[in-house]
Amino acid sequence: MTGTVLILGATGRFGRNAAEAFAAKGWTVRGFDRKRDDLMQSARGADVIVNAWNPTYDKWAKEVPGLTAPVIEAAKASGATVIVPGNVYVYGSPLPEVLGPDTPHMAANPLGRIRREMEGAYRVSGVQTIILRAGDYIDTEASGNWFDSIMVKSLAKGTFTYPGRGDVPHAFAYLPDLARATVALAKKRGELGQFEDIGFAGYTVTGQGLADGIAHATGRDVRLKRFNWLPLFALAPVWRMARHLVEMRYLWREAHRVDGTQFEALVPGFETTPLHAALARAVEHQVHPDEAVAGGAVAVGAN
Repeated sequence: MTGTVLILGATGRFGRNAAEAFAAKGWTVRGFDRKRDDLMQSARGADVIVNAWNPTYDKWAKEVPGLTAPVIEAAKASGATVIVPGNVYVYGSPLPEVLGPDTPHMAANPLGRIRREMEGAYRVSGVQTIILRAGDYIDTEASGNWFDSIMVKSLAKGTFTYPGRGDVPHAFAYLPDLARATVALAKKRGELGQFEDIGFAGYTVTGQGLADGIAHATGRDVRLKRFNWLPLFALAPVWRMARHLVEMRYLWREAHRVDGTQFEALVPGFETTPLHAALARAVEHQVHPDEAVAGGAVAVGAN
């Protein structure tokens, strides 16, 4: 089953990957320009709306509620299913080790509360909504996330900079895989309930595991280095973004994984890209041009 999908934030990291994945499966893909387009009109005739709008942390409090309500109204008018890329912020700290659909949403910090309120608005809206929940993103190109902005920034010098202890398991998701999972759930929407909270397991891996995976993928020596949080703590009183980054530091200190049991039952046989292959794609732009990336030809499973 295919149809028409409206992707909000189609030029962002999740939206870009989702647009490619839906197009590859024969869907009609519509983008949206917030400065030019009318949301109600753009949503008319859409079967699915992917809400990949994601302002920077410092704009969440002001913009997220204002972005959520119009999407709900547009979905009501068009009858579309809304799919939202979910994160693990809603659980708060202390973070349960296993994060599943029945794990209580207990976040009391500002960013966690904003995500709880956003998801709560969808839950009571009457619009069929699928939250596809995953850990931190690993993208195929630089898109401003922790992985490309901090972790592999000094990879050309053989350094992998990690914002937490190297032995603490952390949830990650390779964006092309997550985008394919989004398409798979869009096809299954007729079998799903009015509100679904579905976890995508992706990879549960430590910082040292990532460094070792990159070494395997590139054939290079990679040294794990701890990220220095002190400058962010110093800037937090005067720079809102630093305050929010420090606020979310617990994610790198507390072990957790996303339970993908429900997704696996809904989409049996879904093939996740092997970690070393995903990392090879993710760091291609960081490797010195005269050094080949081992495993650069990625075999991605198809559904």
